Amino acid sequence: MKSLLLTLLSAVCLSACSSAARPDSAEPASSSPTPAGPAAGYFSVPAEQLPHLKLATVTKGAWLATVRTTGTVDWDSDATTQAISQVSGPITRIAVDTGTRVKAGDPLLYVASADISNAMSTYRKAKNRLDLARRSLDRSKDLFEHKALSARDMESAQADYNDAATDLQSALQTLRVFGVTPDDIAQAEQQDQAIRPELVMRAPIAGTVVQKLVLPSQFIQAGATAAFVISNTSTVWVQGHIYDKDLTTVHVGDTAEERSASFPQVFHGVVAYIGDLIDPATRTTPVRIVTQNTDGLLKKDLFVDVVIHGRATREVLVVPTAAVLYDEQNLPFVYVQVSPGRFAQRTVTIGGQQDDTTEVVTGLKEGEVVVSQGSVFLQFANTYPGDPS
Repeated sequence: MKSLLLTLLSAVCLSACSSAARPDSAEPASSSPTPAGPAAGYFSVPAEQLPHLKLATVTKGAWLATVRTTGTVDWDSDATTQAISQVSGPITRIAVDTGTRVKAGDPLLYVASADISNAMSTYRKAKNRLDLARRSLDRSKDLFEHKALSARDMESAQADYNDAATDLQSALQTLRVFGVTPDDIAQAEQQDQAIRPELVMRAPIAGTVVQKLVLPSQFIQAGATAAFVISNTSTVWVQGHIYDKDLTTVHVGDTAEERSASFPQVFHGVVAYIGDLIDPATRTTPVRIVTQNTDGLLKKDLFVDVVIHGRATREVLVVPTAAVLYDEQNLPFVYVQVSPGRFAQRTVTIGGQQDDTTEVVTGLKEGEVVVSQGSVFLQFANTYPGDPS
């Protein structure tokens, strides 16, 4: 195989040398379509070597409209929350650290607080009063049935029981707001058990601890001190921006692809929000793309390139991506077949890419034939026309 490639390369180089000696003016005008870009010398390839070159016809294709932009990764605000203590007091122990994965209800830290002691005490007293009121009501009912108690006293016993039940529900609701579990409440009902002044702060949602905002023994304020930020990082938001000319192309529900130079993977998302204002500084509208991040590679504030696939289609000229080469000035060009076995270099302007094809904006016409594989030999011959090897 190696010797075959060397043979082809030598043949192309020798043919290019002989072609370079002939002026372009000697070429018949009808041998190729009118070039839309500058053309270098012609290259002739011997007939026996032609099977090693793969040719492709410039065709029209229906492409979905695409919008290219950039974006930054942010946490999914619909799956991100702060963990805030409902009681005031010093932290006695921190159970998690940044990066810890937690489930809803897992302990995050412990707080020593008089608030929880008072709430537990109030609940225990309310429970005792309700038990007493229930026994008193049962006796009153028995006496009333035997006509040994007046209706007024019976109504008073019923009212005492109702008030005690209300007080118990109020005290129980306070404990629930504090995040006290049913097991802790059952333990608080044990009259011979001391009331523990320690409250567990638990994870409000499942996810990863992405920020730890407190220190050991720090005094935290009820409802004010944010201790942790927890986020479900399996999905993230990519915050992009589009120009007003693309507003008719992009819609909520459109699919998008995100790429980072740091990773080989392509990430996939869906447009979930298009802003209602244009930034006066950049003249762009914000776009939010909900993106899958199952591997956890996308981090907050990471910069990514975004391609949004619209729903409308447009006709474009396409060639195989492998047919496009670049010269010393990094300008794209292709090799066009001007006649069987003869080729010319043609500078082109390219657009986007889809699958294995590239859009050609200028430089080619529909029906022209280009070299899609093996064009590197022609490029080498054009660069080193005098090298016999």
